[in-house]
Amino acid sequence: MNAAKTSEKSHIDLMNDPQAKREADRAQANRDELKEHIVQMIHHDGTIEPLKGLRFNRSSSPSESCHSISIPAFCVIAQGSKEVLLGKDRYQYDPIHYLLATVELPIVSRILEASKEQPYLSLRLDLDPTLVSSVMVEAGHPSSRSRAHVKAIDVSPLDANLLDAVVRLVRLLDSPAEAHVLAPLIKREIIYRLLMGEQGNRLRHIAVFGGYTYYIARAVERLRKDFKEPLRIESIARELGMSVSGFHHHFKSVTAMSPLQFQKQLRLQEARRLMLGENLDATSAAYQVGYDDASHFNREYKRLFGAPPIRDVERLRETVKETVSSI
Repeated sequence: MNAAKTSEKSHIDLMNDPQAKREADRAQANRDELKEHIVQMIHHDGTIEPLKGLRFNRSSSPSESCHSISIPAFCVIAQGSKEVLLGKDRYQYDPIHYLLATVELPIVSRILEASKEQPYLSLRLDLDPTLVSSVMVEAGHPSSRSRAHVKAIDVSPLDANLLDAVVRLVRLLDSPAEAHVLAPLIKREIIYRLLMGEQGNRLRHIAVFGGYTYYIARAVERLRKDFKEPLRIESIARELGMSVSGFHHHFKSVTAMSPLQFQKQLRLQEARRLMLGENLDATSAAYQVGYDDASHFNREYKRLFGAPPIRDVERLRETVKETVSSI
C-alpha cells in the first residue's frame, strides 16, 4: 500500500472512530503547544536549561555528525528529526517518536531536518536512577530478575498521555512558583508512563540490581573511569562473575560495540576535547588518553572522525566561529 493510500485509509479510520479522532486531535494540539513553548523559551540556536535536568535545544540547520556521550535521558522532538548511532545501530526519531537512553555510552548524532523557517526544536529530560527506582516501587512493579539483556538506547512511538505530561511540565515554566511544587510530580508521572510503556524494561533493568544490563552498566562505569589504562577484559569479567566470552556477548548486546571499541571511542573523544578545549597538540593528547604510538592514534582518530587530528580540530574551530558570527 503506497503512502497516499495509507494516509487516506488512516483518515477514513479516524472519521469512523470519533474517539480515535479526538485522541489524534489532542496529540496534534499538544505537539503544537510544545513547539510554541520551546520557541518562546529559546530564541537562538543552542541549548538552555530552564529547569534543573530539563534542556531545550534549537537549530536552524541540519548538523554534521556530533560525537558525544549519552546520559540516562528521555528525549522528545517538537519539530524536525534526528538520528543517533550507537555502534552500528541507527535510531531515528521525530515529533511522533521519543528516544530513551539509559546508560552513558559514546554515540554519534546529527540533526536531519531543520531550517530557519522551521528550526529543529527538542527537549531532553535527564533521568535520575534513584527517582526511577522510587517510582517503580511506588507503582508496585518490583525489579525484574530476568537475566535477559536490554539495549541501552531505543526509539518508540510517543503516545498521547506521555506527550500530555511533557506539555504540562513545559507549561509550568510560565509559573515558577507552581513549577517548584508541581514539576517533581509531573516528572514522576513521566517516569511512570515510561515504565508502563514498551520501554519499561529498559528503565527497570537500569534502576535495579537485576539482569545482565545492570552488570554491563557497572562495566561501562569502570571503563569510563579508567579509559586511559590498558583494557583487562579478564579482570572485569571476573569481577562481574562472567566468563570472558559471556561478558563480550552481553556488553555488545547492550552497547552495540565491543569493550575495546567502547574504550577506543572514549579515548578519542577525550583527545578531541583536549585539543579543542585545552589547545594540546595531537601527540600530547594521544599520550594523555593512553596511546603510546602517535601514528596509531592518528590512524584511529581519522577513522572515527573522518580527518586527521589537526585538520579536524581546525574545522571544528571554524564551525564554532561561523556559528557565533551568525547569532
